[in-house]
Amino acid sequence: MASIHIFAIDIDPIKNKEDDVNLAAHGDYNIERENNILVVDARGPFNEITAKAYVKDMQVACEQYQGKPWGLLITFYGNSIFTPEAEKILVDVTRYRMQHGMIANASVIVDSNTADIQQMQLKRVYQSCNLTFHVFTDIFNAKQWLVEFVKEQSQAM
Repeated sequence: MASIHIFAIDIDPIKNKEDDVNLAAHGDYNIERENNILVVDARGPFNEITAKAYVKDMQVACEQYQGKPWGLLITFYGNSIFTPEAEKILVDVTRYRMQHGMIANASVIVDSNTADIQQMQLKRVYQSCNLTFHVFTDIFNAKQWLVEFVKEQSQAM
């Protein structure tokens, strides 16, 4: 199964004009397409700056599916807690993904001291969007569940 690299991003500090403070992006991510599964690796806490960049990159990735059913496999490495602003943005991008064919999400939380908080945040995001999702502690089982779920749902459509 070939993997096509779509985006990897490392954001430089951005100047906040209102209070003249340098705001650095927190967290980074990588997005790859593997057939009908979009694979995301996310590291560190996401703030609003990183979340907005993620949205733009995710919109480009979603367009490649042209409305056909697909699933999102996202692995969070470390303590990837979202700010309230970033969580709101992720709700919006989840709705966008669903409008562009995403039918399920498998989230994996790895090496985290804050897994309970992360799981609570992800549950809030995905439940508010009425998206089928599961949270896992290993990538293999997450991918296996997601591939099978997308296959079954695609055949039923």
